[in-house]
Amino acid sequence: MTDRLFALLVLCLMLGLPLGAAALFTADVILNFVFFWPLFMSGLWIIGGLYFWAHRERHWPWGEDVAPPELIGNPLVSILVPCFNEGVNVRETIGAALAQRYRNIEVIAVNDGSSDNTGEVLDQLALEHPRLRVIHLAANQGKAIALNTGALAARSDLLVCIDGDAMLEQDTVAYMVAPLLDNPRVGAVTGNPRVRTRSTLVGRVQVGEFSSIIGLIKRTQRVYGQVFTVSGVIASFRKRALAEVGFWSPEMATEDIDISWKLQRQHWAIFFEPRGLCWILMPETLRGLWKQRLRWAQGGAEVFLKHIRNIWIWRNRRMWPLIIEFCLSAAWAFAYGFSLILYLIGQFVTLPDNLTVLQVIPPAFTGLLLGVVCLLQFAVSLLIERRYEKNLGRSLFWVIWFPVVYWMLSLFTTIVGFTRVMLKRQNQRARWVSPDRGIGRITR
Repeated sequence: MTDRLFALLVLCLMLGLPLGAAALFTADVILNFVFFWPLFMSGLWIIGGLYFWAHRERHWPWGEDVAPPELIGNPLVSILVPCFNEGVNVRETIGAALAQRYRNIEVIAVNDGSSDNTGEVLDQLALEHPRLRVIHLAANQGKAIALNTGALAARSDLLVCIDGDAMLEQDTVAYMVAPLLDNPRVGAVTGNPRVRTRSTLVGRVQVGEFSSIIGLIKRTQRVYGQVFTVSGVIASFRKRALAEVGFWSPEMATEDIDISWKLQRQHWAIFFEPRGLCWILMPETLRGLWKQRLRWAQGGAEVFLKHIRNIWIWRNRRMWPLIIEFCLSAAWAFAYGFSLILYLIGQFVTLPDNLTVLQVIPPAFTGLLLGVVCLLQFAVSLLIERRYEKNLGRSLFWVIWFPVVYWMLSLFTTIVGFTRVMLKRQNQRARWVSPDRGIGRITR
């Protein structure tokens, strides 16, 4: 049996549980799952985030007058910057990387066959900064190949990887590398990206999303020991760990998710470092947001397909909570989609009572409860994240749109992403295109 067929059977089994229950009893079963799964996950993230903060994070000193951790031995750190058509942004990205207060660094920029002036800008910067090395690839090979090239060229075993449009805070490298030095079984550390683009409603919603969900998710996952994915825009790695798992996979749409699973399956730990701040550009149009989240959903589906056969052996048991959570979230999307279909059919055809769906939006009480939990979730994230970003509370108004945006995107991108993966040719290389960089941005 092929991995693709096996994954399809597992997915059908996941969907069959709620759908079979609905067929045997009532459509209310599936609707209860649809309405209350987001509520359950929000509660889990709130509890996990508070636990992480109370037992670890609140004891960490933080502030402009607080010195970053001392890196024992003053080791060389290699900062990898894969670039594709980043001519507008790469100068400030390289400038922020070179401005780290920890001075023993080298910056390696990999120009992945850019069609704009990225190569010329990088060559000029290399003349100005001796700690910058530039590698040019003749054609667009994809981010995974660019990262692999930079990693192999790096002179250090300690790597910090950022995107070509990201800006590091001045002490981020020290915070991202310290866990690698302190814990020999840590293979990667994921940082804390903050959204710079916030001139539209789409951008402002993501400010709330990155603090009230992504940060809480990372904290919660660290509480039960595994992280679904490092942040592709800011993460540090131990090169020895990368070599053990074969570095990044060129055929994966989201190389960050795949490398996270490969490392953890080999029992390398992944830490979350909230003080590893990186300011990023995000889409500010619905089209750009859709394309980005569809790529994320497709990447998650590819990881599911790649690892589902072998994840259930006992030695991988610590990964089980991640795969169960992912499976239930995928089942939620397909269950909601199934409910929508039954609802639309029911407008024209009389269905049996147990298949009749009278509404596809939460009832008044459930909707109110979801709204209250959403605001509570944001309040918790504001308590935790306010030390890292000033004036975060200004996004409170915009976060009311968060449940609609996040869960509706999850619904449709999961369905489309899984469909694409099942129809995609295996081992086809994933190449990147220039994403939506937003319209307006705050300066640092």
